[in-house]
Amino acid sequence: MPPRPGLNRLRITAEAAAVADENGLERLTLAAVAKRCGVSLPGLYKHVEGLDAVRRDLAVHAVRELTAAMAMAAAGLAGRDALHAVAHAYRAFATAHPGLAAAGVAAPAPDDTEHAQAGVAAVTVLASVLKGYGIEGADAVDAVRALRATLHGFTSLESAGGFGLAQSVDTSFTRLVDGLDAAFRHWSAAG
Repeated sequence: MPPRPGLNRLRITAEAAAVADENGLERLTLAAVAKRCGVSLPGLYKHVEGLDAVRRDLAVHAVRELTAAMAMAAAGLAGRDALHAVAHAYRAFATAHPGLAAAGVAAPAPDDTEHAQAGVAAVTVLASVLKGYGIEGADAVDAVRALRATLHGFTSLESAGGFGLAQSVDTSFTRLVDGLDAAFRHWSAAG
């Protein structure tokens, strides 16, 4: 039997993203994706090689979507304003798409050019924000890693309900980004 018309990797990725956002990335199954696509599990296999392939496509999609959100937020801004815009775009994306955001964390396989290019685009957005602080070259690699780790850590904890104290999480996030701003203003001298 031929593959179902209208069902392709793009649609499967979109449905997988919905499943991951609703149930968590760790609970993503091909059976759940097949159900959302309206096909049987064997029918889904006519379009994908397996769960690893779906997760890989999900990772690429996540990185592209997050990159677009961050780039749009930072457009025309520099320094502290750009940093806050990117950080808030990252948090908004992770809040709206917790499963998709989790999928985008994995590094690409060494031979996966498409995934690697998506990652380079994301790093380029972050590096352009850091350039406003005069951070470039090897210093930028360290700063991008620090920025990603900080934003991912905060949003992962927030998504998991890890902030149970009564104080405003928004205030904590703003102070965290202000702390990054202070660190980045002195980054090259500190290294």
